[in-house]
Amino acid sequence: MQLEPAIREYLAYLRIERGASPHTISNYRRDLEAYALHLGVDREVDAIEPEEAAAFEAALAQQGYAASSVKRRMSAVRGFHKFLIREGYTAKDPTAILVMPKIPSKLPDVISIEQASHMLDMQTDRSATGLRDRALLEILYGCGLRASEVCGLNTPEVFLEEGFLRVFGKGSKERLVPISGKAAMALGEYMGEPRASLSMHAKTLKPSDVQAVFLNARGGRLTRQGLHIIVERAGRSVGIEGLHPHTLRHSFATHMLMGGADLRVIQEMLGHADISTTQVYTHIDRAHIMEEYRNAHPRAHEEAPSTLC
Repeated sequence: MQLEPAIREYLAYLRIERGASPHTISNYRRDLEAYALHLGVDREVDAIEPEEAAAFEAALAQQGYAASSVKRRMSAVRGFHKFLIREGYTAKDPTAILVMPKIPSKLPDVISIEQASHMLDMQTDRSATGLRDRALLEILYGCGLRASEVCGLNTPEVFLEEGFLRVFGKGSKERLVPISGKAAMALGEYMGEPRASLSMHAKTLKPSDVQAVFLNARGGRLTRQGLHIIVERAGRSVGIEGLHPHTLRHSFATHMLMGGADLRVIQEMLGHADISTTQVYTHIDRAHIMEEYRNAHPRAHEEAPSTLC
């Protein structure tokens, strides 16, 4: 079997059997098309050698890709070859001996509680789009949702009286996320007349967009790109450059932990399958404790002696 039809079949498998999102499919397609271009699209999958897979990995590094990007692309290639073996198209895996690049540990970016409060309190625009933006920001920070989850939220999945949202995360996994306080108030206010006025601008809509909670100025479902622009603009208004929706998600988790929330509760709210993914926030919390200690304790700045007597 040649590479090109094999890749098409693998992407169909991811979409139909694994329930991968269009965004994930797009990433896999791009990564595997780069792999096929490197090897030659007319190559037989059974003829690919380990040296060629290793050369593709080396080429990515030489082209200046970050270790995380190289690892992501090679993960796509590895998954592709495992699929080919499972389906009986080949008996060998040319990626089996590859060593995945090590990614330097990096803590997620967060903003302070004061910065988050200031930014949200600055959302005073009473227009339909202004109330939408306030509700968006309150939910991102107040519920810890991903950008895709916010944009994909539909009206039947909002239960404000009961105090929760039904969210569909990665792999279409469903979870219930609590919503209360200012986030619930902002969403409730937006979902009345402001949302209705935005929906009136729609000329033609996809059936899947009719029930979208968050609408753009043309009455269609708000895209992730549109959401990014709104978040970045809100951050810039209070002096935070390059604010990203995921930064608000990270800040939500960090501030929950600082407030005494149990790590398992945070894991459930974020939709992490593995507690180890959530544990990164304990490192952020420890860093916060150390910073507070150094700022507050009168002897925290004493330098340690250079030699022992």
